[in-house]
Amino acid sequence: MAGTMPPRPKRAVRFGPVKLDLNCDLGEGEPLATTRALMRSITSANVACGGHAGNVSSMEACVRLAKGYRVRLGAHPGVSSQFGRGPIQILPAALELIVIQQASALQTVAKAQKSSLQHIKLHGSLYHLVDTDPVLARTYVAVVARWYPGIKIFASAGGLVEKTARASHTPVWAEAFADRAYNDDGTLVPRTKPGAVFTQRTAILERVSGLATRGQMMSVRGKVLQLNAQTLCVHADTSGSVAIARAMARLLGIRRRR
Repeated sequence: MAGTMPPRPKRAVRFGPVKLDLNCDLGEGEPLATTRALMRSITSANVACGGHAGNVSSMEACVRLAKGYRVRLGAHPGVSSQFGRGPIQILPAALELIVIQQASALQTVAKAQKSSLQHIKLHGSLYHLVDTDPVLARTYVAVVARWYPGIKIFASAGGLVEKTARASHTPVWAEAFADRAYNDDGTLVPRTKPGAVFTQRTAILERVSGLATRGQMMSVRGKVLQLNAQTLCVHADTSGSVAIARAMARLLGIRRRR
């Protein structure tokens, strides 16, 4: 019900064999204090690694914080144009190079701190483009399976990449978005449209509660979407992200780190 906060579950919510994970895109130019504060609430960090954002210094900081707060470390490859959120077209060979260059950059930084990658999640336009193109989806899954065996892919719940990964027995966690609006077909409403990003904590918590208890979210037109997600994303650049992540962690039974 709008305007009310859902009850806090006594135990961490589970979907099948895995705990519902809380992830955030980090190292994208946000203040280090914000990165640190978000790391205290989340369980997985998707770290920008030189495409849409990020450099060696920011990667080192994110790796250090993720290790200190026991947060799963993931690479977040993207493209440089318009912070990786503008319209793009890309060939399979270029996609392969982007993933290898950027994921390996973070992997190198992580290795120097005796840490390792747990997952890979594409950023922005690349994430959505690959999820609509069968050739790119197969290329992406094959690249991860070949060069990063055992590392999970974070992919849109019910989308093409998730289905492609499962069909090839490549580890994958289905992802849902707490702070983004959905169309009736399960795709995200473009950020250029009004109402695409949720910033009200109560509304976000209602969405999280629906996902955690029923595996469901509502589309912008009121359609019930079945999203059997294993990881839930909140964006660092969403207004009030630190407080939102803290409240989401509390709702999901994730113990906040100190």
